[in-house]
Amino acid sequence: MKKAITTLTVITIVILAMTGCTKTQEGAGIGAAVGALAGQAIGGDTGGTLLGAGIGAVAGGAIGNSEE
Repeated sequence: MKKAITTLTVITIVILAMTGCTKTQEGAGIGAAVGALAGQAIGGDTGGTLLGAGIGAVAGGAIGNSEE
């Protein structure tokens, strides 16, 4: 139960922080989060998580930029 409350709190903070951002910034944020999750799942270590977050941020930013 404690883990679910913490997860919901973090999600709420991230959504509120992204309010007013451009599409590029939103894409980079979402891409970094998805990339970090994928990097952790694939690599299983900190390096994989950071690499995934970096690649996701760049890809998400590019996709968001193309939507503007």
